[in-house]
Amino acid sequence: MNVISLDNISKSYGEKVLLKDISLIINEGEKIGLIGINGTGKSTLLKVIASVEDYDAGKITKMSNLRIEYLPQKIEFDDDAKVIEQIFKGNSPIMKLLREYENTIDKLQNDSENIELQKKLLKLNEEMDVANAWEIESQAKTVLMQLGISNFDDKVGTLSGGQRKRIALAGTLISPCDLLILDEPTNHMDNETVKWMEEYLNNRKGALIMITHDRYFLDRVTNRILELHNGNIYKYIGNYTTFLEAKAEREVLNEVLEDKRQNLLKRELAWIRRGAKARSTKQKARIDRFNEIKSQEFEKKNEQVDISVGSSRLGKKVINLNSISKNFEEKKLIDDFSYIFKKEDRIGIIGSNGIGKSTLLNMIVDKIKPESGSIEIGETVKIGYFSQEYKDIDESMRAIEYIKEGAEFIRTEDGTLISASKMMEKFLFTSEIQWMYISRLSGGERRRLYLLRVLMEAPNVLILDEPTNDLDIETLNVLEEYIDNFSGTVIAVSHDRYFLDKIADEILAFKGSGIIEKFTGNYSEYMEFQQKQSINDIREQKNNNDKSIKKSKEKPKSNNKSLKFSYKEKLEYEQIDTLIEKTENELEEIKEKINFAGSDYTVLEELLVKQKEIEDKSEQLMERWTYLNELAEKINNQ
Repeated sequence: MNVISLDNISKSYGEKVLLKDISLIINEGEKIGLIGINGTGKSTLLKVIASVEDYDAGKITKMSNLRIEYLPQKIEFDDDAKVIEQIFKGNSPIMKLLREYENTIDKLQNDSENIELQKKLLKLNEEMDVANAWEIESQAKTVLMQLGISNFDDKVGTLSGGQRKRIALAGTLISPCDLLILDEPTNHMDNETVKWMEEYLNNRKGALIMITHDRYFLDRVTNRILELHNGNIYKYIGNYTTFLEAKAEREVLNEVLEDKRQNLLKRELAWIRRGAKARSTKQKARIDRFNEIKSQEFEKKNEQVDISVGSSRLGKKVINLNSISKNFEEKKLIDDFSYIFKKEDRIGIIGSNGIGKSTLLNMIVDKIKPESGSIEIGETVKIGYFSQEYKDIDESMRAIEYIKEGAEFIRTEDGTLISASKMMEKFLFTSEIQWMYISRLSGGERRRLYLLRVLMEAPNVLILDEPTNDLDIETLNVLEEYIDNFSGTVIAVSHDRYFLDKIADEILAFKGSGIIEKFTGNYSEYMEFQQKQSINDIREQKNNNDKSIKKSKEKPKSNNKSLKFSYKEKLEYEQIDTLIEKTENELEEIKEKINFAGSDYTVLEELLVKQKEIEDKSEQLMERWTYLNELAEKINNQ
């Protein structure tokens, strides 16, 4: 069933064409990922679909009573509103009812004897029953808790930017709708939250279209990919992996077609240059044919962002952290941590939001001082710091002026000098965009500009704080390639699992209470290690219990009539540890299959049912294990 149809939609800003005769149908149950280079109009397309922004030409047809929920990148908040009030910000009747109910509860807390308020509350309770609104209120609080927000009465104005984004996301997710539109929902979210969101969206009914740079997220949630390029849209059935395969095939085909066109053009041009005159109908038709071939437009392969710039020499000593500690108010962020960063290190830093990751980076670049310990920086070290915040950019400057402030020219690895303008072209900034004021660039274009500025200064130590936020996938691919060829040290805080898997060979994991765990390997290898560690902890606990039972067996038995296992219980007792271990292994295997199921929703549904069955079986086995071991202990204590 069609949810919404776009027919020949066009949209321009001045001379810049963002959408060119876009036609698109979104069907019920589709989960669509929208990708493309920053500044190509992805967010604009979502705004058009959400009816937040007008379009210049074309037609949009919607299903009857279509309910749309839209999460933009930039969100307006009421700083004086409580968290729970901000959640129920929608204009649907059920959201208005929930808002009114929460407001009435608040008033009654201050005026509990007010008869009119009591009557109003009774009436609202009835309306909540009829509308089944209690379920939504409960769901809202559950989602908030999953997103790390537990104080529902906090004022929104007192929360961090990341917490605000989570509140807005929760409000969007719990609002009943037929079409959910999300613009960069994974930005500023930690890994655990992103994993939870994957599961939530996979289990959610209704259509979804979203922009995200998180490639694992795209792979595990979407069943259709749309690529926006040069005002045109290209459609692919399947997840991100399927898209990469299909796009590669399409680009090869386009290259073949373009080669044929060029050869034909050369032959026709040679004929015209021989002096053919348009005297006959046949000759005129051939000249018309030449002009037609010449005017044909073929899709060009996306330019690659070339950032293989040189870096200054780096000596043996890079950065040494010597027993550093840092607290924030009463919260311990870093406790007696030592580490030696070496040349060509590739360090990924992970942990939940607000745990101290950015604080560590800010101490390294001397923006924050440690409360104890010391940080030694090598004499040859030249740090390039790509931070989350780039408020120092003067938006009244033109883009090229900002880059030239960093360097007029830069030397590449092979020694070639490249001008700032040429480097901007390599970064997909056309000559027209180069002279635009920064205030007119999109958020993603500014982020890319900021990255170029950092690299133009030729650092030999690259420190990246959430580099994947607001950067498009194509720029990320080349940044990863640049890091792969970079001869210096790279330290990156990131929640992007794909990015960490590609660039990191060592992980620093913030565990809370100032503890930082060191692990050799990438993110997926670290997570696998953590899972094995958890299983080992469970087994160790079981072994300790078994030892306790064995020890109790050594006690002398009483002559009184004693408890004993039935034959079936004895057999079960001897086998249950093996059964539990087997079930745990089955559960790990099924989770792995779910991760790689992608957009095959028939398989995914079967796997999820199977997972639930195994989890139920595991729970039953654990209950039985507890009973049998308690019985064994009683038998041996007699």
